[in-house]
Amino acid sequence: MKYIHSAKNPQVKQWKKLMTRKERDKSGSFIIEGFHLVEEALKGNAEVLEIIVSEKAEMPPGLDYGSVPTTTVTQEIAEILAETETTQGIFAVCRQPAAGNVSGKTFLLIDAVQDPGNLGTMIRTADAAGIDAVIVGAGSVDIYNPKVLRSAQGSHFHLPVLSGSLYEWIDQLTNQDIPVYGTALLNGMPYTDLHQGSEFALIVGNEGNGVDKDLLAKTAGNLYIPILGKSESLNVAVAAGILLYYLKMPK
Repeated sequence: MKYIHSAKNPQVKQWKKLMTRKERDKSGSFIIEGFHLVEEALKGNAEVLEIIVSEKAEMPPGLDYGSVPTTTVTQEIAEILAETETTQGIFAVCRQPAAGNVSGKTFLLIDAVQDPGNLGTMIRTADAAGIDAVIVGAGSVDIYNPKVLRSAQGSHFHLPVLSGSLYEWIDQLTNQDIPVYGTALLNGMPYTDLHQGSEFALIVGNEGNGVDKDLLAKTAGNLYIPILGKSESLNVAVAAGILLYYLKMPK
């Protein structure tokens, strides 16, 4: 087990760089923080490259690192790496999964959602609803943004979460006879009017502008959730949860 005591160590600087999207894209890796995320990564399909532990961290019983290389660091270094206000003092560097073919019958497509809390919540909700994969399109926050990872609570390690062209995915899914539904008030129908089968893809969009009109033009139909009170709209993550569970549950 290595021990690093200097915040000026090149390895510490490299870990810190992983807080930026540029370095995550360049290195093909990302960093996670906290016992829960590290445990989910170790239990899931993640390729965990290394684990970083503060010398003052109180390790929970039963956390098995296996053969993953581990480095002990000072509390000062742990606080440099931390994105949380009070760090638990444990981190892991993981390899980003290689892009590949994704099979399944149910998909969530996300268009230009920029709030990391919203994106992470939708990934977590898709996981809870048993959705097969999440595809995040252009204009969205990075899927490995630290706040996205925390909001998703480990769901990145439970189902495929990919960045990709939504135009290409709509074409691919349509060619597989999987209907793709957008979300829009204009020319849309109340979601409860849809009697959907076991296969579908749902597109949700940007917090302010919704789904891009060019994407909506390619769908099999567009859905909306009626507003029963005085609010102008629903939060995109809340709307996604309502629609995913409605579409997923047996009719």
